Amino acid sequence: MLVKEVIDIIEDFAPTTYAEDFDNVGLLVGDKNADVTGALITLDTLETVVDEAIEKKCNLIISFHPIIFSGLKKLTGKDYVEKTVIKAIKNDIAIYAIHTALDNQYKGVNDMICEKVGLKNRKILIPRKDSIKKLTTFVPNKQASAVRKALFEAGGGNIGNYDNCSFNLKGEGSFKPNEEANPVIGKRGEVHLEEETQISLIYPSIIEKKLLQALFSAHPYEEVAYEVSALDNENQHLGMGMFGELASPEDEKSFLERIKNEFNCGCIKHSQLRGKPIKKVAVLGGSGSFAISKAKAAGADIYLTADLKYHDFYKGDKDFILADIGHYESEQYTKDLLHSYLTKKISNFALILGETNTNPIKYI
Repeated sequence: MLVKEVIDIIEDFAPTTYAEDFDNVGLLVGDKNADVTGALITLDTLETVVDEAIEKKCNLIISFHPIIFSGLKKLTGKDYVEKTVIKAIKNDIAIYAIHTALDNQYKGVNDMICEKVGLKNRKILIPRKDSIKKLTTFVPNKQASAVRKALFEAGGGNIGNYDNCSFNLKGEGSFKPNEEANPVIGKRGEVHLEEETQISLIYPSIIEKKLLQALFSAHPYEEVAYEVSALDNENQHLGMGMFGELASPEDEKSFLERIKNEFNCGCIKHSQLRGKPIKKVAVLGGSGSFAISKAKAAGADIYLTADLKYHDFYKGDKDFILADIGHYESEQYTKDLLHSYLTKKISNFALILGETNTNPIKYI
């Protein structure tokens, strides 16, 4: 396979359009037309990770964090970023980073944390806006069922736990084909009235091209009348963080001890305990101080995240605990998630879980 073919498979799962605006995702280093000999899956890309890729004959590194985050003006090897990039280029190793594209994926980073914590009834903590659109089209009554079916199969009409969702309104359409038209119904130069069904459905904006192709293929008219409008609705299956419920309430200290063992934390920093059982849990892998108010508003008893500062912990109170489990620790299972997904899709070459521990933080 070529690098670009692997990228297509990755982006079917976590498209770069899912990423936050500040992020730097996608192919960062390398030739997208190169043949892949093997892929190393890692949380971070460092010199030691490139060394591991060389040793294991992998010319593609699939990394969660991007090694190049802000612009590089020089490549002189003055820091760990430049040294890593230089070594990768010298050894013809491509580097692809997925980062917040996977953070925002419903079955991504935070779903993996929820799985480890044991949460059910999971929901997105900060649903993404500006990612849902509505399609409205007008179809002869006899073909309405076939067009609806094609739109549903293309991914349209999904709302939360429901699919095949649409609104249909019968009415009368009019049109007059000109002399250059080849009408399926009606005659050139004559006004034609047709009993039609107005079909409206919503869809994630990322599938718009596929959805419109399905519409044009299934619609009987030479010229398809349709409207596309952007919605302000929140996308229930796209966004940052998650929250859910434990199967049964747990004692605070016992819960934190379990999390410490499950995530192999050097320590867990937390705000004042409340003396109440924990039932509802919010999570956000990596730096999550920006979502404290969202976690509290969701009714969480505790919020598991990382990189909390001194004053952040004051935002805990008698009904809400903040817990910093560590940046690396919260995202460590991401590479397992990627490896599991890709091994189901690719059998042409070795997909290897990186063994290099890239956590820069050590504990005494």
